Amino acid sequence: MTKEKIEEIIVVEGKDDTKRLKEVFDVDTIETRGSAINEAILEQIEHAQETRGVIVFTDPDFSGEKIRKTIMEAIPDAQHAFLSRRMAAPQKRGASLGVEHASDEAIIDALHKVVTPAENDDPKIARQTLLDYGLIAGAQARERRERLGDELKIGYTNAKQLEKRLTMFRITEAQLHEAMRKVEETL
Repeated sequence: MTKEKIEEIIVVEGKDDTKRLKEVFDVDTIETRGSAINEAILEQIEHAQETRGVIVFTDPDFSGEKIRKTIMEAIPDAQHAFLSRRMAAPQKRGASLGVEHASDEAIIDALHKVVTPAENDDPKIARQTLLDYGLIAGAQARERRERLGDELKIGYTNAKQLEKRLTMFRITEAQLHEAMRKVEETL
């Protein structure tokens, strides 16, 4: 069976992620080797974006989000794929979350639902709307944000990052409403 070829270069954190992706796809990767991305790696990612395009596919943890943020600042038109924290959970106790732990299905689903952030002048979703949905404050706010991030394929965010991420991925009030309807059904 031949593996599906991914045209873009996937940016991952390390060699275990590369190995795991190559088990599922015919793919080329750039490894950041940790959250402190140096200038040479950023230049490599920029060049890859200009020639083939890149998809940022980092772990759904603090380090992964830090890498993603650094790349978004340097290469705002890079595409992004996300895994939920649940999908990236390790089998062994004590191991950290990671792309390398995801199932074939989770990896395929994430890379088939790649999203591209875009600059826009669209009106932002009002903070009050996010409060009304219980996404910023309240007993289940964190769980709601985590499930919303999974539903919209924008990754996990804290309360501060949520508004920015919704704007960056051009999520409309209608999309938010539909996603929250599904989130409410699972709570």
